[in-house]
Amino acid sequence: MNTAEWFLLVGGILLVRGLSASLFRHLPVTPAIVYLLAGLLVGPTVLNVFHFNPLKESGLLETLTEVVVLISLFSAGVKMPAPVTFARWRAPVLLASVSMVVSVGLIAAYAYFLLGLPLGAGILLGGILSPTDPVLATDVQTRHPDDRDQFRFTLTCEAGMNDGSAFPFVMLGLGLLGLHDLGEMGVQWVLVDVLWATVAGIAIGAVAGVALAHVGRALRSHSPQHELMNDFLGLGLIGVVYGLCLLAHAWGFLAVFFAAVALRQTELKLIDRDTAADVARPVLQAQPTPADDALPVSVPAQLPLTISEGSLVFKEHLERLSELMLVLLIGGAMFVNSWSWQAVALALYLFVVVRPVSVLVGLAGTRSSWRMRGMVGWFGVRGIGSLYYLMFAIQHGLPEPLALELIQLTLIAVTLSIFVHGTSVKPLMSSFWKTRKLPPGP
Repeated sequence: MNTAEWFLLVGGILLVRGLSASLFRHLPVTPAIVYLLAGLLVGPTVLNVFHFNPLKESGLLETLTEVVVLISLFSAGVKMPAPVTFARWRAPVLLASVSMVVSVGLIAAYAYFLLGLPLGAGILLGGILSPTDPVLATDVQTRHPDDRDQFRFTLTCEAGMNDGSAFPFVMLGLGLLGLHDLGEMGVQWVLVDVLWATVAGIAIGAVAGVALAHVGRALRSHSPQHELMNDFLGLGLIGVVYGLCLLAHAWGFLAVFFAAVALRQTELKLIDRDTAADVARPVLQAQPTPADDALPVSVPAQLPLTISEGSLVFKEHLERLSELMLVLLIGGAMFVNSWSWQAVALALYLFVVVRPVSVLVGLAGTRSSWRMRGMVGWFGVRGIGSLYYLMFAIQHGLPEPLALELIQLTLIAVTLSIFVHGTSVKPLMSSFWKTRKLPPGP
């Protein structure tokens, strides 16, 4: 596909998408399925007019997926409801920690015993496929900052954290393959990759988010007419926090998520405290229907008085555009012979065994209802985050034969996740909302 044809394809899909917003909203499937079908059509699977090679373009794809995940994590953090409480956050923290460990272990065991992969490759594959996706799972995630739905919150908060909590396992897998220094008896991995990188990432993000909230509030309080470019501030916060984490060898995904959480929570506290300024909390109008094709755009009823809400609409548009581009590339990377029984079996094992079992173990002892656990156990969407970890591993010197095998396994898992979860999300969520009684929390 030459440049002109690529522009025509993407531009045509954008026009159709923009002109058919209402139609897409009422389709029984998510837009990602439409994008994937378009990619399969023009890719090697059908017409073969376009082929995207993930191995040769791993550097480009790593950067693209990295940026998309960062934007999505920021959007997820901004939409965390206030205040932060132990009761509300307990379930997602358990999912991002305990369930993550169980998931990596189950995938590694399957890869080692049934696929014949080395133990390091199995753990690496577990780190790649265990995180749920903050980009493609928007239909089951928190829709706006005032969304109090506990199910949506649990999935959103988990996705915000487990994109960082998977990193130690990716590094462990690379280390066992001889591509990363784990230290004697794994001491360096425990102290640096697990403890330091996690704690430092959360701390850097939290401090930066709180600081920006205070600076923005001080400027607006000093001069009510002082304008702030919220979109730039949101992107700037992402860039600064992620850059600091790279310098400090901390997990930047965790940092960006917690920077957004800290920014939002601090801004709300400052507004509630500052009664003398006569500033009302912004009210957001979100799409009322649960059948929206993606995150509904949060439209401020007045000029946003917080950086977090002011930058959210722009981030949501970036998410949708990024989803379209990357899912097209996934379709353009698929061949007919990519559908091996090993890859399909792994994907099904991931959906019907790994995810449900890891959720049941992680949420054991919580007050979450069995219906809630069942829904959370099903909607473990895999997507852009998995592609990022795969490209990250390839860029760190993964041998080509192993890289090709992991590419095939990952692409099939992501593709099937788009189809399976994308076709089940609307009917299952509709049934869930109609029949459930809201639990008091986990």
